[in-house]
Amino acid sequence: MLPPTPPPFDLSHRDLWIIGGAGYLGRAVVTLLASMQARVLCADLDDRAHRMVADAGLPPNVTPATLDANDTAAVERFVTEHCAARGVPHGLAVMTYSSTGKRLDDLTPEDFDRANHGNLTGTFVLARAVSQRMAARGSGSVVLFSSMYGTVSPDPGAYEAPMNPNPIEYGVGKAGIQQMTRYFAVHFGPRAVRCNAISPGPFPTVATQQAHPEFIQRLAKKVPLGRIGQSSEIAGVVAFLLSDAASYINGQNLAVDGGWTSW
Repeated sequence: MLPPTPPPFDLSHRDLWIIGGAGYLGRAVVTLLASMQARVLCADLDDRAHRMVADAGLPPNVTPATLDANDTAAVERFVTEHCAARGVPHGLAVMTYSSTGKRLDDLTPEDFDRANHGNLTGTFVLARAVSQRMAARGSGSVVLFSSMYGTVSPDPGAYEAPMNPNPIEYGVGKAGIQQMTRYFAVHFGPRAVRCNAISPGPFPTVATQQAHPEFIQRLAKKVPLGRIGQSSEIAGVVAFLLSDAASYINGQNLAVDGGWTSW
């Protein structure tokens, strides 16, 4: 008899690294993966991951860690040290981002460069370092995070004062993530390492939802589904792309935006 085939969504005992895992969306991702019995390395700036893991009461299969993804030397050390301690991960999701929040006319060249060092260079160094090790083993899945604003420009009408339009350097960086995804998919695909991107639509934090209900209503009106997204709706997509259920999906940018980019 053939050995039983694991269910395609089974992530139990897989080692998954979630970088930027203490944020609004990251927390939902880490919580879901932990509930699916994965071994999760949750990394974020300063002690954010440690606080999130403690506050959420997550189980021992979640390990918090500190990483500034803007610091490329620190990224290289992080990958080397954690691969030595845990082994090469089965999956990686990079959920970090950098943004000034400034208006176009106020943005300096230094602001633009600094933000996209984090958005692009930091992601490149991290994803490449892990993907190379996955390729040497012969398997792995990498998920990068783009955005709806890597595909379309913000509608200024949705950003009435006191809100600022989503800043240009954020969108430029997220567009670059989509191309990085395709390049990684082609480069590492022959060695059985998949790379895909997720482009979230409007997923404002709970604090923003509470403080700016009129803004939330304007966002919802731009979505064909008529509402903003909930963090759990990103978590399931990450779990899918990291699982064997997505074993033939490579080089894709999956929009999770309620249809925002459809019109």
